[in-house]
Amino acid sequence: MRGYKQSQQEDMFSYLSMEDSIPRNHPIRKFRALVDPILDEMWPDFDGLYSSTGRPGIPPEQLLKALLLQVLFTIRSERQLCEHLQYNLLYRWFVGLGMSGSVWDPSSFSKNRDRLIAGGVADRFFNLVLALAGQKDLISSEHFSVDGTLIEAWASLKTFVPKEQDQNKHDDDDRPDSNRWVDFKGEKRSNETHESKTDPEAKLFTKSGGQAAKLQFMGHVTMENRNGLVVDTRLTQATGTAEREAAAEMAMGLPANSTLGADKGYDTREHGEDLTSLGIKSHVAQNLHARKKTSSIDGRTTRHVGYEMSQRKRMRIEEVFAWAKTIGGLRRPKLRGTEKLDWVFTFAMSIFNLVRIGNLVEI
Repeated sequence: MRGYKQSQQEDMFSYLSMEDSIPRNHPIRKFRALVDPILDEMWPDFDGLYSSTGRPGIPPEQLLKALLLQVLFTIRSERQLCEHLQYNLLYRWFVGLGMSGSVWDPSSFSKNRDRLIAGGVADRFFNLVLALAGQKDLISSEHFSVDGTLIEAWASLKTFVPKEQDQNKHDDDDRPDSNRWVDFKGEKRSNETHESKTDPEAKLFTKSGGQAAKLQFMGHVTMENRNGLVVDTRLTQATGTAEREAAAEMAMGLPANSTLGADKGYDTREHGEDLTSLGIKSHVAQNLHARKKTSSIDGRTTRHVGYEMSQRKRMRIEEVFAWAKTIGGLRRPKLRGTEKLDWVFTFAMSIFNLVRIGNLVEI
C-alpha cells in the first residue's frame, strides 16, 4: 500500500529524546564514559583560565569535547565541525549542547585554543588519561619503545626565502607567500641561509636522500610495549639529531632497570651512554650495514630473548603514527609554530590512548 503524501509542514512540538536517538552499542558512548570523569577532574584547571567577572564564556569542557570529535571523526576544520554540530544529533549529544543549544562561532576555537595552550590543558589531559590507564593496570613499567615521525608544516616552500631578503622590495605580485610560479632549479637552499616567512620555526628536512625535502616538524613518542599506549610525547624542529635528543629527554621519566627499544637510527654511542647513566637498558636495533659502523650494543644484549621481543614490540609504534596521520589530522596540521603543534600533538596522543583503553577494558 502506498503511503500518504509527504507533508511540508513541520511539527510544532517534538518529543524525541536525544538519549534514545543514540544507539546503545555505539562506540561513542564508551568514549564519553571515559572522558566525562577526566573533564570533571580538570574543573579547577579550567576555572583558573577565566576571569571571575564579565559575561559567561563558552564552557571549556564543550570546546574540548568538540575538538575530541574533530580528531575522532577526522573533521578537516573547525568551520566544518561547527556545521556538523548544527544538525548532527550524535555530535550535539556528545558535546552536551542538547536539542536547542546554540553552536558557537568557528573563531571561538582559535581564540580559546590560545587560552588552553597557555594553561597547559593538553599536558594535564594527557596525564589524567595515563593515570586512568594506570588504574586499570594497562601500562608496563619494564619495557618501552621510542621513535619519531615527520609532520609536514602548514607553510609553502615558496615562503622559504633567504633570511637577508628585504620583503619591502617585493611588490604584490612577487611576495614570497603569493600563489606564483617559482623555479628553484639550480638554487641552493638550506636552513642556515633560508627560512620560511610564514612559519620561521619550520625546517627544510628529509630523512632519506630519495625523498623530497619539505618544511617539517618532528613528533616523538615513547610507548609502553604491553598494550601500545603512549606514555610521553614531544614535538620539536626537524633536525638530524632531534630524535635522539628527544629520546634522551623522555627517557628521564622512565623507571630504572627498564628497557628502551628503537630503530637503528638511535644506534649511537651517545644514545647508549645517555640511557646507561639513567639505569635504562638500550634495546636499539643494531646498525651494522653502514660503512665502518660498529653497534653501540653487543652480543651480551642481543643474545637474550627480551631483546628479540623488544624488536618485535617496537614496531607497534608505527601504528601510533599511522593513526595520528590518517585519523588524528596530523599529516599536515593547519597550525604554525612548535607551541601550537606541540599542544595538538599531545592532545591527539591522548585521544589515541583513550581509544586503546576503550578497546581493552569493559565499561
